[in-house]
Formats: sequence, C-alpha cells, structure tokens
Amino acid sequence: MSQVSQNMINEIRSKFGDQIILSEQLTRDDTTTIWIERNNIEKILKFLKSEIIRPFKMLYDLTCIDERTRTKRDGQPPSDFSIVYHLTSFQRNQDIRIKVALNNSDLSIPSITTIWESANWYEREVFDMFGINFTGHPRLTRILMPKSWKGHPLRKEHHARATEMDPFVLTDAIRDEEEANLKFNPEEYGLDSKSEDSDFMFLNVGPQHPGTHGLLRLIVQLHGEDIVNIIPDIGFHHRGAEKMGERQSWHTFIPYTDRIDYLGGVMNNLAYLLSVEKLAGIEPPDRAQVIRIMMSELFRIASHLVWLGTFAQDMGQMSPVFYAFNDRERIFDIVTAITGGRMHPSWFRIGGVAHDLPDGWDKLILEFVKYLPKRLKEFDNIVLKNRILKARTIGIGVFTTEEAIEWGITGSGLRATGFDWDYRKKRPYSGIEKFEFDIPLGKNGDCYDRALVRMEEMRQSLRIVGQCVNNMPSGHYKSDHPLAIPPRKDKTMTDIETLITHFVGVSWGPVIPAGEAMIPVEAAKGSNGYYLISDGSTSSYRSRIRTPSFPHMQMLPLITKGYTIPDLLAILGAMDFVLADLDR
Repeated sequence: MSQVSQNMINEIRSKFGDQIILSEQLTRDDTTTIWIERNNIEKILKFLKSEIIRPFKMLYDLTCIDERTRTKRDGQPPSDFSIVYHLTSFQRNQDIRIKVALNNSDLSIPSITTIWESANWYEREVFDMFGINFTGHPRLTRILMPKSWKGHPLRKEHHARATEMDPFVLTDAIRDEEEANLKFNPEEYGLDSKSEDSDFMFLNVGPQHPGTHGLLRLIVQLHGEDIVNIIPDIGFHHRGAEKMGERQSWHTFIPYTDRIDYLGGVMNNLAYLLSVEKLAGIEPPDRAQVIRIMMSELFRIASHLVWLGTFAQDMGQMSPVFYAFNDRERIFDIVTAITGGRMHPSWFRIGGVAHDLPDGWDKLILEFVKYLPKRLKEFDNIVLKNRILKARTIGIGVFTTEEAIEWGITGSGLRATGFDWDYRKKRPYSGIEKFEFDIPLGKNGDCYDRALVRMEEMRQSLRIVGQCVNNMPSGHYKSDHPLAIPPRKDKTMTDIETLITHFVGVSWGPVIPAGEAMIPVEAAKGSNGYYLISDGSTSSYRSRIRTPSFPHMQMLPLITKGYTIPDLLAILGAMDFVLADLDR
C-alpha cells in the first residue's frame, strides 16, 4: 500500500480508533480501499465528507457486488454482497473506496441520502439490481427496471439471456398491469395536487418528445407556467450492459462499450481498456497511446458537434444542426479510413489498437484540423452570439460548484461553474500529459456557460489532434504482452507459439489476473469509469459502468424549479446527456 493511502487510513484511525477498519484491501489501481462495519458507515462517510482535512466532497459512485460465486477474494471479509462507496477528494486529487459486507440473512444498510443527495438514485439502482434494502431512503423503488419486473437482474442467479426465460405472452392481465403502472400518482412521490390558491397541473414531457432526445419521461409539476418539481422516469434504454460484461470475454465486450455513450465512440473503449490493462499489468506502447488520444479527441469533437446542432435546434434554430452534422461526417470519413467503422468502430484493443494507421492518415487529419477552426468561428457567430439563444440560456439552469460536487456533476457542467477539474490534467492517462492544451472554464454555471465551455473544448481537442499528427511515435501499435488479444499479425505467422496464443486467445479470451481496478477518463459528457473485478477468469466477475449522464439527470429537478417549460428544454439541451449512457 502506498504511503499516501497509509496516511489516509491513519487519519481515519486517529479519529475512530484502530478497530474501526475491519480490513485493508490492496487493489490493482492503488485506490485506498477499506472495509467498515455496517453500523459505522454513516459516521465514517460524514467524517470523510465534512470533517477530515481536504475532504472527500463527491460521492463519485455507489454500487454493489454479488460475492456468492467469487473464489479469489484475497483475505477480504466474508460476505454474500458488498456495498461499495467510491469517494473523490478534489483537494487531495485522491479517491477512497469504502466497502461494507452484507450477508443473506440481513440485506439492509443505512441510507446515506442525508449525507449526499446524489445517493438517492444510486441506492435505488442497487435496490433494483441486487435487492439491497437501504433503511431510511425516502422512496426506495425500482429505477431502471419496470415496476412489474420479477427478481434482481445483477444477482448471479438471475438469467442473462432471453433464451433462459419462458416465452413471453402478453395477456390482458399483464397489459392492464403495465398500463396501471404508467399512471402517475402524485401521492406516491409525496407531491401535492394543489396549493393554497390553485391546483397543480402534471404534464408528461416524453417519453416521445424531441426535447428529451430519446425515450425519457419527465413528469412536470406546474403551478401555472412555473415548474414546481420534476420526476424523471428513466430506464427505457436499459439493456443490461453490466450483465453483458459478466458473460462476454474481456475482449468481446469491447463492442458493447461503444453503445453506452453512443456518440463517444472509441472513448468508451478507452475507459474500459485502461481498467483491463491495469488489472493485467499491460502498458501499451507509445504509438498506441498517442493513436488512442488522437482518436478519442476526434470523437470528443464529434460528440460536441452533435450537442451543438441539437442544442441550437432545441432553441429554435434549424440551420446549425445541418451544418454541425455535416462537419461530423468529415470526422467519420477519417474514422472510417482509419478503423473501417463510423460511429461504433470498436477499434481499441487490450494493449493497443486493432491495426496500424493506414497510408495517408495524416493528410486526412491535417486537412480537418485546418478546416474546422473557421467553422467553429461561424458557429460562434450564428449560434452563441444569437440574441434569442443568449436570452434563453444566460442565467438559466444555474448551479454552483458546491452544488455540482454534491450531485456528482463532472465534465463541462462542473467546469462551467469555474472549477478547474479535468481528468486529462489532474490524473493523466495514455500519455495525455505530454500534450499542450488548456482547460476552458465558465463563471456563472448557467446553460450559456456550459455552451461556451464545450465550444472552446473543441478548439482544445483540435490542438491535441494536431500535436498527435506532428509527433506520432514510431514503433508498434500493440503491446507484446501475452494477454494482449489478438497478437500482431506480423508475429502470428512466424512461430507456432504465437499462432497457438492467437487461436486460444481469440477462442476463449485472455485470463486476466484476479483483482479490481477503475481508471476514470474525461469523456465527452463528463467522467466515465469502468470498475472491473476479475476472479482470474476469461470474463469479468463484475463490470460496473459509472457514467456521467446518470448523476447529471438526477440533478434536473433542482436546477429547473421556478423556470418554465421552454427553460426546461434549454436546460436539457445544455446538459448534453445520452440516454444509453444514463440507462446502460
């Protein structure tokens, strides 16, 4: 264990005594990880959030592990299920993982919604997926699965494939039950139907509405034209991505990651593979790392262009969406030439990338790097300087840095409040520390500042891409590590050992050493991380996907109160969420 981790553990013990920590766990990512008694969890978390020097202000993630079939636990306390709290300290630039062991005889634990408001949805998700009861939670109901769902999908005994289920028959009884479940009852949510002087109106925005950018239902409580409260109804895009991670091999799960933030392309691959490589002890060669950064930043621009066009469209402008999508196609022409795919190339591999860059790749990218700045200036003039758009976004959907951290907001939304935090700078990965770029910041934390930050981020991404082209290292595009799958073709046909490794690796996949790791990245919409646990097998034992859209959407009721429906569309557009990223 590092000295930094030991110092933090000593701080906790000096406050509560040596017996407060049941066990210290070594992890592959070197994140300080400790086990705590269930009855002590509230006081430990309160101490870490508010009392310790340089506190852990953000609840980065909260999840659960079904431990019942796990074989390699390296002396961890016995448990049937483990609750995992992942906290972040910005002042320390450090994380801590707190774990609590639960047994089948009592699957309950105190809710921490009184400590972090953002814990609400995370605890509901754990209840939904694992059946853990959080005592004191204000409304512990399913959040991703339908109310009528039987069982808890991320438990090990729950089926993973439709072929394991009985054929579905839509009976009249089932149809009536589902229709009844769709009916909104304000009393279930603790909402009043009337005020002292008038009745409230409840309006469905979605799930089929252009402003929700997909299947998202927002139940809006209105007093006249003013928003009193919003109840987001999510889960329409839920496809069991974390469950898929348990039945796919480490290699074959890569294409599934593309479909999480489906606008982020290979950036999803990167977040996943950095954790896999940390588990396996693989260090990709310099050329592979620079290629990864170059492609990721191209997809950041592509994602931001989609946001720009649809945001302008939400505000009533029609032309920018066509211009932005046309420029995005230029990026896809480059992506296609290099990877063979467009939106979902699934091109990154364990230890590197699928193949080397083709002839002429640099010319394609340099032409784009030269082309886009002029277009971004045009977008500034026709979109961000438009007086109607400014009137609808300046001072709308405001939140402070403290509120952003409380709710788990990352990425452009956090930086728009003026807080300088970007994982590329604070915790560099894949060699990004070798590049020169600036972190754009806002001042007011409103919709307009979030737009300004993203526009400048595209310019900074262009700087990074240009440096990649001009400083592309020579050498291999993939590691020679035996767990890098599949081996490079130039070696496959030269010796029988490599050919056998290729055959076995592609057929079964690599056996990743037992352990756990998560390496967060700065994705297009915020911080993305894959918390992966290996049991020394060809597939992941637990694949937790921490996405930025989930906490961002949870904050929506707070930042829309007192505004109107047109303001709601501006706030949603400035949020830049993706529903598959939200629901997984």
